[in-house]
Amino acid sequence: MEKQNNYSKLITLGLSTALGIGYFPYAPGTFASLFAVGVFVILKNNSVFVILTLATIVASFLVSGKSAKILKTEDPKQVVIDEFAGQFLALLFIPKEAAYIFLGFILFRIFDIIKPFPADYLEKKKGSLGIVGDDLVAGIYANILIQLARLIIKLTA
Repeated sequence: MEKQNNYSKLITLGLSTALGIGYFPYAPGTFASLFAVGVFVILKNNSVFVILTLATIVASFLVSGKSAKILKTEDPKQVVIDEFAGQFLALLFIPKEAAYIFLGFILFRIFDIIKPFPADYLEKKKGSLGIVGDDLVAGIYANILIQLARLIIKLTA
């Protein structure tokens, strides 16, 4: 039973740290976001990206709270699957053009840092909601701004 428990912890930490990216000594969240951008660029099929985004959001809720308990801290910096989920949301339904991808990365990181409402409120919650919620809000805000920029560009062209 103990061995099975150790495997469960290893899988939980592996997922929540994005296979170890969360253990980078400097800016693990930024590196996780960059890696998520790389995944977005590599994937050719938009349907697969939508499914991967949804799966990442679900997985982040499932493993973040458990990882916090394992690591004995409320919002461990090693847990970066929430950055993946938020960054994926920022990139959802945008063109694979360098300017939009760069804007998605920058806006997500800014919103993740400044935590506009309700991100600031969600961050104070315990467990997975507190760990993941603020990043999802940052991703949604970034995506909304990109979609607005696309609309303005289209209307003025």
